[in-house]
Amino acid sequence: MDANQIKAYHDKVDDTIRRHGYHVTYVNAGAEPSFCYSTGVYKTFGIPEIFISSLPPNLSGELVEQYVSKFKDIGAVPVNQSIHDLSDRFPVYLINTPMHDLKEYVLSSVRFYQGQGCEYVQLVYPDTAGKFPDEAGYNYDQVIIGRFKS
Repeated sequence: MDANQIKAYHDKVDDTIRRHGYHVTYVNAGAEPSFCYSTGVYKTFGIPEIFISSLPPNLSGELVEQYVSKFKDIGAVPVNQSIHDLSDRFPVYLINTPMHDLKEYVLSSVRFYQGQGCEYVQLVYPDTAGKFPDEAGYNYDQVIIGRFKS
């Protein structure tokens, strides 16, 4: 991307945050697992931004939307416990994930918060057999950045 394209993208992110409270960035990382993350959720709603690895764009976007909708009025999110009503497809966990561990991934958030810092959680989900990453036989390429234990 050249400087004009980068500026146009940053303007788009900022405009989406102004209009909707947050922006979702989806990165198709080629040979590496894809990922998505929010920017603006922490500033707008006072709950952690969210990071999701290795799910398709539509499902990732749906999960971010459900996360914001469910927790924005509560002002807190349950971490390290099974959540059965965020998705009607499968249970999930939210784990604390330090921003400094995500800085290579969440570039729009790094720019948006400009060193002010923010909190992040990572959404962890089961494989198609219902097993989570810390269970024997887990079979999916989800990248776990934070510390997970179901």
